[in-house]
Amino acid sequence: MSGDSSGAMRRAAMYGVNDLSSMAIFSGNFINFGYWQHFTPGLISIDDRTESQANLYRTVLRRLEIDSTDVALEVGCGIAVGTALALQEFNPRAVYGLDLSQDQIDRATRINADLAAHQPDRFVLQQGSALELPYAGEKFDKCYSVEAAQHFEDLATFASEAHRVLRPAGRLAVTTFFTPDPSAIDELRQLIETIDSGVDVILAIGSFRDDLLEAGFVDVRVENLGEHVWRGFDAWIGQTEFRDGWGRNWLEAYHRGLIDYYLITADKK
Repeated sequence: MSGDSSGAMRRAAMYGVNDLSSMAIFSGNFINFGYWQHFTPGLISIDDRTESQANLYRTVLRRLEIDSTDVALEVGCGIAVGTALALQEFNPRAVYGLDLSQDQIDRATRINADLAAHQPDRFVLQQGSALELPYAGEKFDKCYSVEAAQHFEDLATFASEAHRVLRPAGRLAVTTFFTPDPSAIDELRQLIETIDSGVDVILAIGSFRDDLLEAGFVDVRVENLGEHVWRGFDAWIGQTEFRDGWGRNWLEAYHRGLIDYYLITADKK
């Protein structure tokens, strides 16, 4: 079995029968590491943890500069509570949520049933691949992805697809973790189980920047969010049953300069 197919099968189980959102390291039906503007050591409540994950979405969505005429697409929406947040707090004309996992789309449909029932034309969920977006060209004004791109096995193809479905003057925003140094990948495999198993496809941030430029994007901007992510996430892991597991190695890898958390935005001419 190839590394790619093994990683894909593990991801399918993780987001399918295993329901990653039910693990104690996440909360509120979100699945991301979280964003703490000013992290203060101390006990983190479940509400605080949930708010940190919502704040990661807000950080991304603010960079998109959404207005009421925009149609937005979230790629890798998971259970779509972040997609719902985008609609309710940023008021685009419509927001679409796409996820590869039908199990996740089914959960998203159940959890967001009231919103979908009351605003079916503004809140649309669909199963599909980030590498073959099931939409016509120039359909969206804004496209974003929150901690999902580490599962896209070909970021160059994703970049091209995002560029294709965006209208002229559209904007893309992606946040997740990358390595600042391609030579660090072997060390990361020794520290992070999901990288070693192929669940997470770790690439250098410079490589993704080049992919976006090659796809035709302009004004590609890269922000480091690590100081707002890693310490808070590690503190939360330390309060769970995973406190003695490999998940604590994320912070070590960050401190060693092997990995960081980024927010990348890019515009289409």
